[in-house]
Amino acid sequence: MKKRIAILGSTGSIGVQALEVISNNTDLFEVDVLTANSSTELLIAQAKQFEPNIVIIADETKYNEISNALKSLPIKVFAGADSIAQVVESSEIDIVLTAMVGYAGLLPTINAIKAGKKIALANKETLVVAGELIKDLALQNNAQIIPVDSEHSAIFQCLVGEVNNNIEKIILTASGGPFRGKDKTFLAKVTRGQALKHPNWAMGNKITIDSATLMNKGLEVIEAKWLFDIKPEQIDVIVHPQSIVHSLVQFEDGSLKAQLGLPDMKLPIQYAFGFPERIKNKFDRFNFIDYPELTFEQPDKENFTCLQIAYDALDKGGNTACVMNAANEVLVDAFLNNKVGFLQIPEYIQETIIKSNFIAKPSLDDYINSNKLAREITQSLIKSTK
Repeated sequence: MKKRIAILGSTGSIGVQALEVISNNTDLFEVDVLTANSSTELLIAQAKQFEPNIVIIADETKYNEISNALKSLPIKVFAGADSIAQVVESSEIDIVLTAMVGYAGLLPTINAIKAGKKIALANKETLVVAGELIKDLALQNNAQIIPVDSEHSAIFQCLVGEVNNNIEKIILTASGGPFRGKDKTFLAKVTRGQALKHPNWAMGNKITIDSATLMNKGLEVIEAKWLFDIKPEQIDVIVHPQSIVHSLVQFEDGSLKAQLGLPDMKLPIQYAFGFPERIKNKFDRFNFIDYPELTFEQPDKENFTCLQIAYDALDKGGNTACVMNAANEVLVDAFLNNKVGFLQIPEYIQETIIKSNFIAKPSLDDYINSNKLAREITQSLIKSTK
């Protein structure tokens, strides 16, 4: 039988590529749910093409537009964040792809886990914000979480068949972003347009800015800790500008396993949907002759301090990573709207962490409140610069 998939965030980069994977494998998968934040035109087009059972728009002011556009089709239309959080519990759904951007993916992922769904996790912020809670819930509900991030998918693939072999460390690769090799004098003047020009990957605005600051790699370090049950000191980051080696695992005998491929998110998406089977495809293949030189270097934590901030948040534990993530989301949005400079992103994240109340053993309510309060603190810092 076909696996029925709910795509949370279908109009984003991951969601669009996931639909491409499904359209190439209609004998294996079909769309049951599509959700978007506010991109009505694309959501309507996707709904007309795939005819899912349910479509949800988070922005409730756009419900009538979606409903009227789809009224001739047998599609149920809903609106609001609560609807997205609830729909994942449907017995019709086999796989939930959480491709929503940022903190918004937390509650839907929690509900999907409680419903025992297979989770294709593209929303790294869920584990950054509440990693310990998510890990416990997944164990309690026997919910399988398959990572979709290219780096974590690479690690996951390297670990298949290695159940009884201990990990010495994992190595996350980073492209270095568009400003690799630049110093703070240069970074102080970078523009929105410059930061959005990633050298290798085609991604949404938020993750592209995170890549430029190296916060994306910091978020991935925290995500890796919870996904693979390892200590922070077992997680290394190395800059690999060609983005061919997607990450590596080193075992206690010193052996290294790596997963390689062209920078194309359709591969990890398809792997997550099909796991444990690999599905034949016609994606472009990597050829060593086209890449005669693969290079590696240490990340520059002095000029790109977000990576160290993430390591420090992981070491401190509690609600610190939740606060860090909330501040980062607010600041990335502010940068994209020309309200703060590039270097104010790490500066204000650190200030927000200092000004926030530390909670060593947070509950879900604590995470929700910490997120809310951290955003308020960060907004006040932004306003104070005007």
